[in-house]
Amino acid sequence: MDITGRNALVTGGATRVGKSLTLALAEAGADIFVHYNSSAGPAEETAAEVEGLGRRSAIGSANLSDPAAGEQLVADATEALGPISILINSASGFPKDTLADATLEGFRAALDLTLASPIFLTQRFAAALPDDMEGAVVNVTDVKTSRPYLDHFSYVIAKGGIDTFTRAAARALAPRIRVNAVALGVILPPPGEDDFYAEKLAAAIPMKRVGGTAPVAGAMLALVENDFITGEIVRVDGGGHIV
Repeated sequence: MDITGRNALVTGGATRVGKSLTLALAEAGADIFVHYNSSAGPAEETAAEVEGLGRRSAIGSANLSDPAAGEQLVADATEALGPISILINSASGFPKDTLADATLEGFRAALDLTLASPIFLTQRFAAALPDDMEGAVVNVTDVKTSRPYLDHFSYVIAKGGIDTFTRAAARALAPRIRVNAVALGVILPPPGEDDFYAEKLAAAIPMKRVGGTAPVAGAMLALVENDFITGEIVRVDGGGHIV
């Protein structure tokens, strides 16, 4: 897929990893609709950076804790830019709980934001894509779905669902829409933690360093551009999955 001139919707696209994916797509020639929940200021700044790269941008808020919000989000993005043919499902929470103390309310909230919203946003994206246009979806998941966190139980269950959804959607939407994912390892410090915390985690992986967002953006672009890859989950974890 040639990214130049396409319109992309990036959820959680104003900050952290989502921002890096937004800017990478803009540098590759896409116009971007930057979704945010409450980070209006960062969304405006990110949109300005997109425009500084010579691309069009628009921003829109939606609380993806409600999976039904995706329908209006796709409509808003389409109205602002035109047909959306690239969808990046980056928005996610990172709640802390264990199997012992998880609550039904918290578990459902994690599933709604991290799993159900990407599913139904992708459904709406596929329905809105013009018949004569190909599309690409990239989901953001976590390498810890195979070696789960003990203290982020609901989150890792939801991300495990994203792994399965990626494969199921790839089959369901082929050949016109490809669906892939990037699975992240030690990329940035978790929310509320500092660089030293991330560096301690990175000391245990083969690459011995924090990845930063650039490798994630590179993997995402490769998955969007390569029109013979679908149903793939690319681990961007510095080799963490092999130790």
